[in-house]
Amino acid sequence: ILQNLSQTPVLRELLKEAKMPDTTVKIESPELSMEPQLIKLDQPGPLTLAMYQFLTEMQETKKGVVTPKELFAQVCKKAIRFKGYQQQDSHELLRYLLDGMRAEE
Repeated sequence: ILQNLSQTPVLRELLKEAKMPDTTVKIESPELSMEPQLIKLDQPGPLTLAMYQFLTEMQETKKGVVTPKELFAQVCKKAIRFKGYQQQDSHELLRYLLDGMRAEE
């Protein structure tokens, strides 16, 4: 899941902009005939910042191995079920991760 998210340029760019406090983001959809929307973002929460830091590290690292310690810690704070390193479904992780980031908005 995290490798797939790291290869999503729109997500990386949005998180890059969102990490700045009081940022206004312009969202456009070329497929839809809607006007662009301007969204004012507050200071990002700890899960959003951890996700940004992790994705940045995945893109910029030269060492080849990246461990998501801080991101995992933040996910566990939002969803206690992930503590203990037991096997979980990847779609559940994706749901808790995205829902947790959305709740911080």
